[in-house]
Amino acid sequence: MGEWVMREACRQVQRWRERGQTQLRAAVNLSVRQLRQADLVTRVQQVLDETGLPADRLELEITESIAMRSSGRAIDNLRALKARGVRVSIDDLGTGYSSLSALRLFPIDSLKIDRSFVNGVPHNTDDSAIAAAVIALGQTLGVNVIAEGIERPDQLAFFAAHRCAEWQGYLLVSPLTTERCAELLFGERTSPMIERADPALASR
Repeated sequence: MGEWVMREACRQVQRWRERGQTQLRAAVNLSVRQLRQADLVTRVQQVLDETGLPADRLELEITESIAMRSSGRAIDNLRALKARGVRVSIDDLGTGYSSLSALRLFPIDSLKIDRSFVNGVPHNTDDSAIAAAVIALGQTLGVNVIAEGIERPDQLAFFAAHRCAEWQGYLLVSPLTTERCAELLFGERTSPMIERADPALASR
């Protein structure tokens, strides 16, 4: 199932890229089982070859808890994929009790701040301090930081003020079907839901 999801996501994103949306990338979650597969690198390369998606347009996401349980082959797989140009991100950061010494083992391109911390921003001082610290760490290390679960304008204002590179959440746009995504990307037909989102923000 995991490989099928990856293939379909890559195929669809490449179709949209061929229509002019070349900035798009496919972000796909990896399970523990996939991460430990001896032939993971070969499988991912086959998907890229079949779909035509450039390696740097695929981002593989692993949760922080999975990352902290990974070693040996899993880390070697990620490093080999990274060497081929595939992007790697840590999802749900803040829920897995990771240490900086453990995180540095992984070839990370992005850190995604878990929505449990985003929920309290900007009124909860602890959550706000943690979010600001992760953003600052990412900027220092040259790692992209993504805030998950943006649902209120004050949350968006906080992360914009702290120069968080990317955001996602219902305030910007809700999960969409393939057809609705095409509406947003190509303006084929405007839906009421999409009209509520500022196009400049939705592009983030």
